[in-house]
Amino acid sequence: MKKLTLSIRFGLVTSAVLIAYFLILALFHRHINPVFSFFNAVITAFGVYEAIRLSKLESPEAFSYGEGFKIGLITGFIATMLFTIFFLFYATEFSPSFLPELLKEMHGGLGADVGLVTFVVAIMGLATTVVSTLAVMQLLKNNKNLA
Repeated sequence: MKKLTLSIRFGLVTSAVLIAYFLILALFHRHINPVFSFFNAVITAFGVYEAIRLSKLESPEAFSYGEGFKIGLITGFIATMLFTIFFLFYATEFSPSFLPELLKEMHGGLGADVGLVTFVVAIMGLATTVVSTLAVMQLLKNNKNLA
């Protein structure tokens, strides 16, 4: 249960940082440029890294690759889902002109609606979570080499 609490806590903090970053971009009207969303991967990776690192520090003898991987996935999943819910709310309720501007900036409407864009945001977040967790676990896994 303690490991799950750690993942939830870091997932909430990571999602709050993602939302704050999005809102800061919105202040300068840069949130319609998809290039700035690449920094979301850095934010997510850092949240996953800190959750796994702290878990390993709390109980190094009980830390395993599977346990660390699970912590990273849960942390990233929570952060992604909360940010996706915020994104859907922002695009539909707070700024309905956001989605047409975003699609125009991407140079092609392709008939995409808010559901498809929100789905893409969720898939991108989950893919980032998996890749970040795999990368972080390579750094933090216990080394059993004797040589």
